[in-house]
Amino acid sequence: MTAITYELIKKDEKTGARAGVIHTPHGSFPTPIFMPVGTQASVKGVSPDELRDLGAGIILSNTYHLFLRPGMELIKEAGGLHKFMHWDRAILTDSGGFQVFSLGDLRKISEEGVTFRSHIDGSKKFLSPEISMQVQMCLGSDIVMAFDECVPYPADYEYAKASTERTLRWAERCQKAMTAPNQGLFGIVQGGMYKDLRKWHAEKLVSMNFPGYAVGGLSVGEPPDLMYEMLEYSTSLLPENKPRYLMGVGTPDHLVEGVKRGIDMFDCVYPTRVARNGMAMTWTGRLVMKNAALTHDHHVIEEGCGCYACRNGYTRAYIRHLVRAGEIFGLRLLSLHNLWFLEEFVRRMRQAILDGQFSEFRRAFLADYHTGSQG
Repeated sequence: MTAITYELIKKDEKTGARAGVIHTPHGSFPTPIFMPVGTQASVKGVSPDELRDLGAGIILSNTYHLFLRPGMELIKEAGGLHKFMHWDRAILTDSGGFQVFSLGDLRKISEEGVTFRSHIDGSKKFLSPEISMQVQMCLGSDIVMAFDECVPYPADYEYAKASTERTLRWAERCQKAMTAPNQGLFGIVQGGMYKDLRKWHAEKLVSMNFPGYAVGGLSVGEPPDLMYEMLEYSTSLLPENKPRYLMGVGTPDHLVEGVKRGIDMFDCVYPTRVARNGMAMTWTGRLVMKNAALTHDHHVIEEGCGCYACRNGYTRAYIRHLVRAGEIFGLRLLSLHNLWFLEEFVRRMRQAILDGQFSEFRRAFLADYHTGSQG
């Protein structure tokens, strides 16, 4: 009995869009799903109760950051990440690979793993597939990600090939090291922007029978059309009866295009990061709260929105004042709004799939998106 299972409810006949349910040891959640990111065991500025209220069924935390601080032993001592952060629903932990490889000159890759300097104090650290699995077992997350290298863009063919081959060897080591029966290990398809490498890697990973698969190495600076082409090709190689996860994508236009290509799960720091920069997400584009045009705007961020800020009547003028004054409450209101927006967005996509109207939903959304952007 695997810890993570996927139940396909309906597939859109015109596209590859899917509505399903993912079952985990800490509850089930419907897909498509957006996962708020709690990098350091906290979604910035938002409480677990508020996350539950806005409908989050799963959140993401980061192995790299928790490995460095407070350390896996402390979290294990606390009873695992769920108890440590008081979150009783599902958690996915990424492997730390992306963060380590984004350190650039501060890290050195070998077959054994990656040696790097901590961004906190400069101390020398080492992460390998085995250590990543050990950390994630101490964290006790429901979904565990394999340790991989995210191939940068651009990358020449030989580099991408060598990297993808090593990532496969690391996935094999992860599978051997992951011994916790109540956690599900996902494989990550890499290969850069080369279809033959993605095909080879996907076929190898599928033969290893992971309970789920992520598509990695996208949204790393490549043009959107190339991203969608690689995504569509990658998902076509993955089994229908397993969840599919597109890593690090969180803008609504990318979400709707990902769902069109058969993706079930998404995550990104985008909604809370742009909130801290004073930006609200809406159905017609972004709303920059520092914009002088909002000074006397006594409407809520978006009419009909069910987020805490909008349903309680907090106005654009008031939130603009808070943002400009540096008041934390303003950034919290925007974080709650943006997270609600993305959770509602995936809920509506799911309903459109169930109703056989996904193509119409996508067309209507893309026609309106950006029409109301300000700033």
